[in-house]
Amino acid sequence: MIWNMAPVLREEDEKNENIPKMLCQMDNHLACVNCVRWSNNGLYLASGGDDKLVMVWKRAALIGPSTVFGSSSKLANVEQWRCVTILRNHTGDVMDVAWSPHDVWLASCSVDNTIVIWNARKFPEMVTCLRGHTGLVKGLTWDPVGKYIASQADDHSLKVWRTVDWQMEANITKPFNECGGTTHVLRLSWSPDGQYLVSAHAMNNSGPTAQIVERDGWKTNMDFVGHRKAVTVVKFNPKIFKKKQKNGSSPKPSCPYCCCAVGSKDRSLSVWLTSLKRPLVVIHDLFDKSIMDISWTLTGLGMLVCSMDGTVAYLDFSLDELGDPLSEEEKNTIHQNIYGKSLAITSTEVQLSTTVIENPEMLKYQQERQNSAQNNAGAAAAGPEAAAPKVNSVMNGESLEDIRKNLLKKQVETRTADGRRRITPLCIAQLDTGDFSPALFNSAPILPSGSSLSNQIAPQLNSDSSPGQPSSLGARPNQDGLLTSPPAAGVAKALEDDKDGLKSGLLLTSASKIEPMKALDSRFTERSKATPGIPSAISSTAGLAPLERPKDAVSALKDAKAKEETSSDSEDKMAVINKNLAFAKRKPELLLDGGEVVEKRKKGRPRKDKMAASIPQPFTQITPLPLEREPSRAAAPPPAAAVLRLPTPSLQKAFSLQVSMDPSVFLEVENDVSVVAGSKLSQLRCSRDGRDWNTLLPSSVLAAAGSSDVLAVACDDRMLSVFSCSGRRLLPAIQLATPVSALHCSAHFVMVLTAGATLSVWDVQRQKALVKNESLQTIFSGAETTVSLSLLTQQGVPIIGLSNGKSFCFSVSLETWTLIADKGDSLVQCADFRSCLPSQDAAASSGPLAVVQGRNLNAGRLASRLSSTPHHLQQSMTLAFLENQLASALTLQSAQEYRYWLLIYARFLVNEGSEYRLRELCKELLGPVHKSAASSWQPATLGLHKRELLREVLPVIGENLRFQRLFTEYQDQLELLRTK
Repeated sequence: MIWNMAPVLREEDEKNENIPKMLCQMDNHLACVNCVRWSNNGLYLASGGDDKLVMVWKRAALIGPSTVFGSSSKLANVEQWRCVTILRNHTGDVMDVAWSPHDVWLASCSVDNTIVIWNARKFPEMVTCLRGHTGLVKGLTWDPVGKYIASQADDHSLKVWRTVDWQMEANITKPFNECGGTTHVLRLSWSPDGQYLVSAHAMNNSGPTAQIVERDGWKTNMDFVGHRKAVTVVKFNPKIFKKKQKNGSSPKPSCPYCCCAVGSKDRSLSVWLTSLKRPLVVIHDLFDKSIMDISWTLTGLGMLVCSMDGTVAYLDFSLDELGDPLSEEEKNTIHQNIYGKSLAITSTEVQLSTTVIENPEMLKYQQERQNSAQNNAGAAAAGPEAAAPKVNSVMNGESLEDIRKNLLKKQVETRTADGRRRITPLCIAQLDTGDFSPALFNSAPILPSGSSLSNQIAPQLNSDSSPGQPSSLGARPNQDGLLTSPPAAGVAKALEDDKDGLKSGLLLTSASKIEPMKALDSRFTERSKATPGIPSAISSTAGLAPLERPKDAVSALKDAKAKEETSSDSEDKMAVINKNLAFAKRKPELLLDGGEVVEKRKKGRPRKDKMAASIPQPFTQITPLPLEREPSRAAAPPPAAAVLRLPTPSLQKAFSLQVSMDPSVFLEVENDVSVVAGSKLSQLRCSRDGRDWNTLLPSSVLAAAGSSDVLAVACDDRMLSVFSCSGRRLLPAIQLATPVSALHCSAHFVMVLTAGATLSVWDVQRQKALVKNESLQTIFSGAETTVSLSLLTQQGVPIIGLSNGKSFCFSVSLETWTLIADKGDSLVQCADFRSCLPSQDAAASSGPLAVVQGRNLNAGRLASRLSSTPHHLQQSMTLAFLENQLASALTLQSAQEYRYWLLIYARFLVNEGSEYRLRELCKELLGPVHKSAASSWQPATLGLHKRELLREVLPVIGENLRFQRLFTEYQDQLELLRTK
C-alpha cells in the first residue's frame, strides 16, 4: 500500500475528508510481502515476498480512480502504480531488497541462501548470484560509495562482497557466535559516510547488541548495547549531521556525525548519534510485537517504524535534537576527502533547478528530458527521446519485456489438433547484456554479425537450424595458448591425411544456407573428422619450425576453458568471441565453405592429440607457422630477399565457397583439370543467381575471394586475376612480390596480404591502387607477432588484426597505419559512458569498428564499479576513449558509427559540463556562416552533413540548463542559415 504522508504529518489534513489517506493498493503478490524499498531517484518501488518474486513498480499515468476488487468506493486508488517487471530467480521467500547508490543495481536476498544482483538499468537482466551463506539470508545493505554490498544470514555470519568482481571481501562471524534463536529479519545498515556498517542480532557477553563493523579492516570493537532481546533492524539516517550552533555563541568547529535507529524483538526502539556514548532516545513498548522495519524520510527528520502487529508509527525529530544536516555539497566533500570520489554524478542539478529558462526551445528539451526520465522503463539515465526519434515508440513507457518481443521480428505459431496455439520457441541471446556468459555458447550458434544475433540472421537461423545446438563458430576459448604454439606433429599429419582438400585462404564467415552448421556440429562433437576450420597449410611435418610450445596444447585448452568460466572480466570472455565474430564486415556478403565440401569429409583418423585441432579457427592467417615451400610448387620462386612472415594457403585439388548472399554467388575452383603442352590448367566456375560461367587459368589456384561486384583469384605462380561477376577479366594479371597469404574482396575493392607481410588494395572500378605494397613491419611489435584477422570494409579500408590484440587500418588519406583497437587498452576498460548511451545501440553493433573491437566495449562495464578510480581520472579516461572512437570511425569511413559515437560524445560532454570542448565541437559542425576563399571547412564528413549533425547534437545540449546560452547561440545561427 502507498499512503499519503500529509494526513500523518498534519492533523488538519487528517480531519479533511477530501485529502485521501491511502493512495494506492497493489495486490499482485501471491503471498506475504516482506520488504518494500523506494529507488534512490524515487521513480520505482521494489517489493519482495513469500511468493519468491521481486516486483518493481512504477507510477502510471492516471487513468481515473480504480477500486480494489470487493471494496467500497471510498477505497478507490488515487494513484495508479503498475508492475513494470517481475524478477524471478529465487527458489524461496524473498526477505529483503536494496537499491545500490544511483540505482545501478537492485539486490534481493532470500531463504534459499542466495543474494541476486539485478541490473536495474535493464530489468529483468540478472548480473550475478552471490552464493556463500549456509543459512537463510535476511538482510542487505549497500555501501554508499557503491564498492561493497553486505548481507547477514541465520548462519551467524555477516558477509561483505565486492562489486568489482562480486567476490567475498570479508566474512565476519565472531560477534554472532553466541547468538541463539532466530529473528524474522536481520536488517543491517551502512552509515551515510561509508565508514561503519552496523549489524542486527549480535551478542556481547550473552547480551543482545547491534554490532558496529569498521570499514577499515572490518574491525568489530564497538556495538550498541541495551536492548533486552535480539536486534532485528538497524537503519542509518541518510543525512550526515553537525552540532547545532547556539544563537550568539561563536561557532566551534565540530566533527560531523551520523544518526542510527535500532529496533528490536523487545518491541522498543533506540536512536543513537555516533557523537554520543548513550542513545539519544529510547522508546519502550512502542508496539505489541517485534519491530520489522525502519525507514527515514529524505530530510532526515522523520522516521517510520513498522511492526509484526501490523501497525506503523511515525516519529518526528527536530533540528535541536539531531543537529544541522550537512548539504549535499558538504556530504560530497566528505566523500571526496575519504574516497577520492564524489558521490554526486551531477552535483549541479540542485543549483540548476532555480535557473530561469530563457529560450522556448530549451524549455521543450527540458520538459522532454523530464518526461523521458519518467517514461524510460530502463534506467532514468537512458537517453532523451529527442535524440532517438526512431526508437521512441519502443521506449515510450514500454517495459524491457516488450523491447525483447520487438527484437524477435516474427514468432512462429502453430495450432495443435484441438485448436490450441503453440508458439515455437526461438533461441535468442539475452538482451544485450554486455556480459557474455558461457551459457550463451550453448544456446545459440553465434553468427558473425557483430551483435549476439543480428536481426537479419535471426529469422533464418530460427527456421533452418535446430534451436539449441552448440555453437561451433563461437567457441574458441583461448586465442593465445593455441596460436603461439604450433599443433603437435600428429595434428599436422592428421590434417595432411585429409586429402579431400580443406578450405583455406578464404574467409570462413556465415553459413551458406545455415545447413552446413550441422556438419560443423557433428565434427565438433565427435572430434573424429578433420576440422574444416583449420587450413591444411601444414603440408609436411618437416615444415614445422621449432617454435617453443608454452604448454601442451590440450592442457592449454583446458586452462582456457576454466579461465573463461571463472573469470568475470568481460575482456577474457570477449576475447573468445572477438576473433570469431570479427569478420562480419558487411551484412549479407558472408561466406562458408560450400555445403558439399564439408559434407563429403570422410577421412582423417581420430587422434588423441587432435583435440587441440578440433577448435575451429576461422581464418587461415591465424596459423602462425613459418612454412617452408614445397619444391613441387616453386613454379615462380619468390625473390631471394623476401622473408616469408605470414602463412600461405596450401594447394588443394578443389574447393568452393559462397562469396555473396544477396545476390547469391558461388565460386568453385578445380586445379589440374588437364595438361596442355606441359602446363597444368585450372578451372574457375562461378554461378550467380543460377547463371553459370567458367574460365581457365594457366596455373593452380591457391586462394579466391569475391563480392557481389568482383571476384579475385591468386595462383601459385604469384599472379592475381580479377574478374567481374559475369566472368569478364577486369584487370590484366598482377604479379605479386611474394605468395598470397590472404585475399579479400568488398564492393569493387580487392585486397591482398602477401606472405612477405605486405598489403595492397586496388579500386577495380577506377583501375587505381589505393594502397601499394605497404609493409606490415611497422606494426609488428616483435618476432612472434602474426596477423590474426584481416578484412576489407565496404569503403575499401583495409584492417589488420594482430595476435598481440591490436588492430590497425591503413589510412589512404594519411598514408600511414592508424591504431583503431587495442584489447589491452585500459581506457576501454575504465571508460564509463553507459549513462550516455542511446536507448538502443543496434546501429553501431554491425559497423567495422564494432567488428574489430569486438564486444569487449561493454560500455565500460568494469568502470561502473564505482570507487575503483577517482572521478576526475575516470572522466578523463572516458573522454580520451570517446575521442579515440570518433577518430577511428572517421579513419574507417564508417558514417553510421561516426554519428553514433558523436552523439554519445556530445552527451558525455553535456553531462560532465565540458563547455570548451562542446563549443569547439559545435563550431566545427556549424562551419563559417559566410563563404570565404580562405575557409577550408568541408560541409560534409563521410557523406553526413555537418549541420544536420549539429541539429541532432543541439537537443542533447538542451538537456543541461548550464549550456542554454550555447544552445541559443547555435540554434539561432542554424535558423539564420536555413532562411538564407
